[in-house]
Amino acid sequence: MEELKSTRKTRVGKVMSNKMDKTVVVMVERLIQDAKYRKYVRRRNTFKAHDPLNSCSVGDQVLIEESRPISKEKRWLVVKVLDKAAF
Repeated sequence: MEELKSTRKTRVGKVMSNKMDKTVVVMVERLIQDAKYRKYVRRRNTFKAHDPLNSCSVGDQVLIEESRPISKEKRWLVVKVLDKAAF
């Protein structure tokens, strides 16, 4: 059978907070080049992601995927924990 390719956006980020039930706050960093000075600038975005198993802890690196709206601000889903935090 052919494997269907997902058209949903994915991001890799770091878990900043897991204080909510089944929700984590993920910070995604990216580098963009300044148009005028050609210097690389760090940009950050935070996303609320659904974590149904409460498996993520602060500092973990996770893969999140775009999904349907789950709550007022939650539109992402934790797909995989890529790297556990070394605490």
